[in-house]
Amino acid sequence: MDPSARPVPRTAPPLGAVLVNEGKMTAAQAEQALELHRSGGMRFGEAALSLKLITERDLHSALAKQFDFAYLQTGPEGVSKELIAAYDPFGQRVEELRAIRTQLLIRWFNPEEGRSKLAIVSPGTGEGRSYFAANLAVIFSQLGLRTLLIDANMRTPRLHSIFRIPNRTGLSAVLAGRTDHDNVVPIPGIPMLSVLPAGSIPPNPQELLSRPAFAALLKGAQTNFDLTLVDTPAAMLYADVQSVTYRTGDALLLTRRDHTRISDAVRIVRELTDAGARVVGSVVNSI
Repeated sequence: MDPSARPVPRTAPPLGAVLVNEGKMTAAQAEQALELHRSGGMRFGEAALSLKLITERDLHSALAKQFDFAYLQTGPEGVSKELIAAYDPFGQRVEELRAIRTQLLIRWFNPEEGRSKLAIVSPGTGEGRSYFAANLAVIFSQLGLRTLLIDANMRTPRLHSIFRIPNRTGLSAVLAGRTDHDNVVPIPGIPMLSVLPAGSIPPNPQELLSRPAFAALLKGAQTNFDLTLVDTPAAMLYADVQSVTYRTGDALLLTRRDHTRISDAVRIVRELTDAGARVVGSVVNSI
C-alpha cells in the first residue's frame, strides 16, 4: 500500500444501495422505505428506521460507508475496543476528541511551516497516552489526512496491542539499522491510518532515539503522510521523551484527573521547553 496515494473522488452511492449491499435490508424493503421517503417527506434513513427495517447502528454504519468515513463494527477487523473513535464515532467521548482535533488544526497544524509532527507526552504511567494517541490518530485519519502513528515507547509499548498488529519488527529495528524497510502497517478498515509499532524492546531506547535515523524517519514521514503522531513513555521516568520531542519539535501534554500531580506536569513542561520543544497545549483525561 502506498500511503501517499489518495482515494479517487467518487459519487456517494444511494443509502438504500449501501444497506442492501451490506445485507441490512432486501431490495423489496428498500423499495418500501423509498416509498415512505417519497410520500412522507422524511429522509430515507428515517423512513427505514420508522418501518423498523434497520437499527440505528445499521444506519450509522451505512452513512459512514456512503461518505467514506472510517467506522468499524464488532467483527473481523479485530482491533481493540479501546479505539472508540472507530467503534463509537458518534459518542460524547469522541466528540470531545474532535474538539481537541479542531483546536490542534486551528492553533498548531501547519505542514508548510513544518508543524505536522506531534509527540503525545505525560508525566507518569496510567494517564492514557497510548489510548489517547490511538484515538486521536483515528479521528485525524477520518478527516482525510494521511496519518502515521509511531510507537516510540520502547519501554512499555501498547499500540500493537490496541491495533492488533505484529510487533516482531518495528521502530527499534529501523533505528538499529536491522531492516531495510520502515515496517509501517496500514490499518484495515481505517484507510488513511498507518502505524509503526515499537518492535522488540531494546536495551538502549534513548540512544536509538538520539540517532540521526530517527530524524530521517520523521523527515521521510513528511513526504508520505500529512500528519505524524508519536506515542512516548512516561516522561518522569525516562529521558527518551526529550529525545523524541527534540525531533518532533512539538508536544501535547496529557494529564489525568485525580492522578497526575500538578508539580509533575509543570516540571515536564519546563524540561521539554529547555530541550527545545514547544508544548502546544494540554489535555486532561477524565476517563
